[in-house]
Parts: sequence; structure tokens; C-alpha cells
Amino acid sequence: MLVTQQPVFRKFWHPVMPLSQLAAGTPQPFTLLGEAIVLWLGADGEPRALKDRCCHRTAKLSKGRCIDGALQCGYHGWTYDGTGRVIRIPQYDEGREIPAGYCTPAYRCQAAYGYAWVALEEPLAPIPEMPEFGAPGWRTIFQFHEVWATSPVRALENSFDNSHFSFVHRATFGVAAQPKPSRYELVEQDGGSGGFYAETVIAATNPPAFHRVSGSSEPITQRHMRNAYYLPFARRLDIEYPSGVRHVILNGFTPIDDGHIQLCQWLFRNDTEADCPAQMLIDFDHVITREDKDILESTDPDAVVDLRRRGVEFSMDSDRPGILIRKQLMELLAAHGEAEVHR
Repeated sequence: MLVTQQPVFRKFWHPVMPLSQLAAGTPQPFTLLGEAIVLWLGADGEPRALKDRCCHRTAKLSKGRCIDGALQCGYHGWTYDGTGRVIRIPQYDEGREIPAGYCTPAYRCQAAYGYAWVALEEPLAPIPEMPEFGAPGWRTIFQFHEVWATSPVRALENSFDNSHFSFVHRATFGVAAQPKPSRYELVEQDGGSGGFYAETVIAATNPPAFHRVSGSSEPITQRHMRNAYYLPFARRLDIEYPSGVRHVILNGFTPIDDGHIQLCQWLFRNDTEADCPAQMLIDFDHVITREDKDILESTDPDAVVDLRRRGVEFSMDSDRPGILIRKQLMELLAAHGEAEVHR
């Protein structure tokens, strides 16, 4: 599937960048579903998003600067408000009216959970909830926002795939002697919003370097994994160790173009900095995600979503979550009059 060719994905919120990246007051470029956009903070401190293209001579607005909450083009100084309308042309005499048609497209942009989220069209669903964010007894660690040369479908199915642990992650938590994956219990969500819940228990290698992460000194520990999928490209993984430590990850697999995503990863923990330092947790998950990134970037990002296309990819029993992801994506496309677009 070529995500930029499927208009329905424009109708969802996607995490684009940490608000801290906008705090310096410099406009920031980003590509979302093949669309070049620019983000900045308005005078009220809330993020704004426009097409990264001045309506005068098409210069990138991200080459400009922020002035009093507005965005000034770096080419001729035309200045835009958050709705995309030109509010000042320095070359005009004071009081001269600016035609209403002098504007560039604006996109829905919202601050949530420390990030700027963007929907290119009216969103069909809210931003996924993160109940641990700011909740008593929980700490939030902003782990990653980085570009991967893969597609959201590949990253999603990998995040529900138990059968790669003994191979891709054999140097970290995978148990090489147990290649047969544990079975997920899958429950599709009701209410028409899509998504599903998947639960399983796996064995995980727990070397001394991981003891503070798991809260256990056992050489092999258990991970009670509660994994949830949110249409179209987000998931939540709640890992609970026998020690009672919970390691909750929220991933947004933001589609940049047909061959790249931005991985956004939040981590929530019910322990303290003294129990396990944030940097240790960042380093722990960084090593694991490097293993995933390396193998995923070797796959074809044009993943088969319509399973009626035979002979391109083949599946096995443990691919049930990935097949369910595809089924729900196909239902989403069909509900909006679309078919899978692929090479």
C-alpha cells in the first residue's frame, strides 16, 4: 500500500514533532503523507501548521521566521496568521487592503501529550488517549522521534509480531531456545472506531544489565503483554513484569511518504528515577528498536494490505495480528470508497 495515495489517512491525527522543538521560536518543516508543511507556535503558545509554500513566489515558509505569533516568509516578508491568510505585505503602503485570496492552506494542528499533532483534513477519530500522561504514580519519558525507511504497516505488524523475538532480538531479550511464539488472545474493538486488543505472556531474557528495567534479578523473566492497535497507525504496549513494574509504550508511526515514517515513542513507568534512571530506559529501548529498524528497513515498504493479492507475501499462524491490521485497514478504505493503491 502506498499511504500517500490513500486520501482517508489525511483524516486522522498524526504526531509530528515535540513541542520542545518549536519552543525556540523558529518555524520547523515536516513532510506528512507527502505534504510539505511548516509548524510554529502562535502568540497563545499553541502550535500552528500551514502548507510550506508562500503564495507569492512559492518559497518555503520554513525558511522564514516567527514574528509576534505570525509567520513571515524569508523571501519577501509576506506574513501569515494561523489560518494561512496573508496579514502583512511590507511592500504595501500602510492601510492598503490585502486581497482575501492571498493565502496558503492551513491544517488542523493541536498540542497533546507534549507533541504537535496534525490532521490534513477533518479528522475521523480523536488523538489516542494516554491516561498515564501526568497521572499520579506515573512518569513520562519522551524516548524517540526519528525517521525510519519503512512504512507504517510494516512497523505496526512488527510491533505485534511475537515470532521475530528469538531472531531479531536474540542479542537483547529474545530467548533463542524458544522460537515458537506465544499465542495472542485477540479482541476487536466495538463502536465502529476500529482497532483491537491483544494479550499474551512471553519469556524474556533478563541479563544483569536489564535487572533495574524489569525490577527482577531472574535470568529469564515473564512479560505480560497487553498490546492495543488504534487505527490507522498507532499502538499501545503495556508490559507488566512479575515485579509489578509496568513499562507502557505508546507508538505513533507517522507516515512521511511512501518509503519513510517517523517513529514517535512515549514511555510511561510506574517506578521512580531512583529505581531505574530515565536514561537507562531510553538506552534499553533504543538498542531494541535499533534491532527492529535494521530488519524493517530491509523490507519492501509497499506492504500487501489487500490479502486478495496472492503470491506476493505469504503468512503463518502467528501473523494473526498483522492480518487483522490489514483487514481493518481494508475496511477503512472500503468505507471511504477507496481500494488499496500499490505499485
